[in-house]
Amino acid sequence: MRTLSTRLLLALALLATPLVSANAATLEQMAGQMIVIGFQGDDADDASVKALRDEIAAGRLGGVMYLKTNVKSLDAVKAMNSAFKAASPELPPFITLDQEGGAVERLTRDVGFLEIPSAATVASGYSPQKAEAIYSSMAQDIAALGFTVNFGPVADVNVNPNNQVIAKFGRSFSPDPAVVTQYDQAFINAHHKAGLLTSLKHFPGHGSSTADSHAGFVDITGTWSKAELDPYRGLIADGYEDMIMVGHLYHADYSGTDQKLPASLSPQWITGVLRDELGFKGVVISDDLEMGAIRKLFDLHDTVTRAVRAGTDVLLFSNTAAYHAGLDKEILAILVDEAGKDPAFAARIEESYNRIVALKSRLH
Repeated sequence: MRTLSTRLLLALALLATPLVSANAATLEQMAGQMIVIGFQGDDADDASVKALRDEIAAGRLGGVMYLKTNVKSLDAVKAMNSAFKAASPELPPFITLDQEGGAVERLTRDVGFLEIPSAATVASGYSPQKAEAIYSSMAQDIAALGFTVNFGPVADVNVNPNNQVIAKFGRSFSPDPAVVTQYDQAFINAHHKAGLLTSLKHFPGHGSSTADSHAGFVDITGTWSKAELDPYRGLIADGYEDMIMVGHLYHADYSGTDQKLPASLSPQWITGVLRDELGFKGVVISDDLEMGAIRKLFDLHDTVTRAVRAGTDVLLFSNTAAYHAGLDKEILAILVDEAGKDPAFAARIEESYNRIVALKSRLH
């Protein structure tokens, strides 16, 4: 058994030694690309924003996540995003937000952003072609502010009309998977034309759930059906390779023999179904790993290491449960330390890094 000092020396050696990979990055830089973090601040001159800019410049952070609290004006958002991009022009950061339309949006009319209806309203009132025009307008406005990723479209099928997190807010396009797929494609096309990346969500399907993963444990064993995979299956077959966001949804048949693992921490879901069965080659991103479904059951170390071993490429933390300015550094330290102890874990980091670099190359 290695002593702690030996393990630390090995980790330091790995940090200093470039591995064979895209851009010959160090292990620390590879692991840093796997982290997307929420932040406090709403101005380019804020200390928190400058600190994140410095981490991006050093290659220790892959991107940032906006919430409404970060948006005081569109001009301020544009200035922050310019600073983030300037920090790493060769490997641009993921500058992300949730801008679905309807109830889920970070940019609102209060700051002068043109809002659009919910997915349910769009699908009920407009053809997929008209929907693409609506989403094109929104995507162009998002891109003009300097964002690079919009976390959408919602690929959830509206199975449960009493669903607390999807149906309640009109976030699904339809109870019909084929209709969901059509409108998802319209959303994706619009964003790609504007130079933005997208993220299908919430794999393997939140539409049949009877609880909200923001609040706590969500068991879909008795409600979920394989038809909820159809939008993912169809879009992947047509070449979709942006991101897929994995939800914190537990299904007894896909949790392994360990403790009850939600999809976001489950190799059976991410590697078995999403990669091997559906053939997804793009970037797997977690849903916010500070949601109650994760935070109440797993500590930070377990969350990070289980997610990576399951096949997650990007670890998303809103940093809202109990704001910690150094959370990204804490996550990075876990990744690097674990890689120093386990070559297979280090290989997983490099695998994720290469996918992330391939995706980011499309942002130039």
